[in-house]
Amino acid sequence: MMGGVIQRLFDWKIRGVRWVEIIGVVCVAAMIFSVYVAKAAAARESVAIGQLERQIAENRQRVRLLRAEAARLEQPGRLEDLSRRAGLAPVAMDRQAGESDLDRLRPVPEPAPRPDSQEPVPAPAPGVGSPAEAAQ
Repeated sequence: MMGGVIQRLFDWKIRGVRWVEIIGVVCVAAMIFSVYVAKAAAARESVAIGQLERQIAENRQRVRLLRAEAARLEQPGRLEDLSRRAGLAPVAMDRQAGESDLDRLRPVPEPAPRPDSQEPVPAPAPGVGSPAEAAQ
């Protein structure tokens, strides 16, 4: 009985074409379409990957240039020359403070401005002399 039903299913025709052949053609068409869609998606991803690889290469080049620039700017001879031109010098040993002197060097808070006065003149911090005193 089961064999007869399956045989009828294979023999069933629509306008002279067997039903199984129609299903087969539809399945093949669906597979062809899905392969086309997958290939198109892969091509888009390939383009995106290529763009990212180009960006990575450009960024690596920028990093190399920035490292070279930093190395040039951090050369001790160059920094020493710039500090001499700017009038900077190392701190004298007698001007260096120890850990116990830190409380004494704490900045003095500025007094609150009065509404009737002009801008207040800032008071010098204790222990910090003027540049003229440092030269002596």
